[in-house]
Amino acid sequence: MELGTETAEQRRKRIIVIVFISFMGLLLLFTLFSNTLQSLTLPKVTTEQPKKGGISLVIESSGILQPIAEAKLFGSTNWKTHQVHVKEGDRVKKGQKLITYDSKPAEQDIEVELTNLEKQKIEQQSFQDQYILASFEEDELKRRSAQRDIEKGKLDIASQERKISEMREHVSKNQLLTAPFDGIITRLNAVEGLGSTGEPDIILSKSSEGYRFEVRADAKRLSTLGISIGEQIKVEVDSDQEQQARSMHGTIEEIINEKPLIEGTSESDEGVGVVTRPQKILRIKLLDAKLKGGEQARIKIEKRSLDQGLLVSNEAIHQDREGAYVFVVDQRSGALGNVFVVRKVDIESSEKNDKETMIQTDSIYLEDKIILNSSEPLQDGDRIRLE
Repeated sequence: MELGTETAEQRRKRIIVIVFISFMGLLLLFTLFSNTLQSLTLPKVTTEQPKKGGISLVIESSGILQPIAEAKLFGSTNWKTHQVHVKEGDRVKKGQKLITYDSKPAEQDIEVELTNLEKQKIEQQSFQDQYILASFEEDELKRRSAQRDIEKGKLDIASQERKISEMREHVSKNQLLTAPFDGIITRLNAVEGLGSTGEPDIILSKSSEGYRFEVRADAKRLSTLGISIGEQIKVEVDSDQEQQARSMHGTIEEIINEKPLIEGTSESDEGVGVVTRPQKILRIKLLDAKLKGGEQARIKIEKRSLDQGLLVSNEAIHQDREGAYVFVVDQRSGALGNVFVVRKVDIESSEKNDKETMIQTDSIYLEDKIILNSSEPLQDGDRIRLE
């Protein structure tokens, strides 16, 4: 009887242990299942790790080529244009004929003065005859008067001859407009048969001095890339005579200050603020025998910044009224394993391109995971699941 009782007691205890273990297993199973279901409801995120280095930046702009040295040539008289020997775009040599002016009015004036000179010479002969007659009659007063008229006549004739000589020199000098140096006709205003319009008859560029164009660029970006005077850059030049743009090297000749660029406004707690960006003007010089001026020139400077920082994708950058920030993933220990929590980190953005942004902060390290995208809006301290 005692043996049978002990056997029943042992069986009862074993059943209790089995039931307890089964209950705890079910409890653990339901807990794990509940956590699994809960984790499936958490926001799903994609991440990346930051990179250390300089950011790749681009300065791209265009301008019109202008001659560095040019001369504005005017006709020195009001004469009409008789013949134009060149056209816009022509290359000319020093001393080459450019314009012939109609000098007929001046030549007619010379003819009038020549006639007056002949009259003076005839009158001079009369004074000489009077002198001879006074000498023959031994009339001292008439002789002396005739002598004075002869001397005065000589002076008048000399003056008239100088006047005619100067008029002829004026015609010879101004009848023809010639090139003062080798160059290219960039503008032609003279019209055959018409007088001056007040503008230069011809504008002649000195091709040997080269051409330049101006482009506007962000001052901070220029400094970040270390672009300076004297640096050579690649330039693409469009030409009417060529279907494809020609590539050549230009030299940054000058960097000058420009008015700051005023960008769109941004709202804040204090009201509306205006964002201004300091600007610079780059003057780029080109030397090429085929250039004529007026061509479209383009630059595309692509370099890595001298400054170093952490590079993250633009998608990771967020903005609120307090400034820019990113979300970093923190891994923490939980009762049932590690959990992932969002941490908001304020940053300073220095430069960005179309793909990535260079940030400055002491709160992010190369091994950190930065959130790029999330299935739901995030806040600091939210739990998340990694994709």
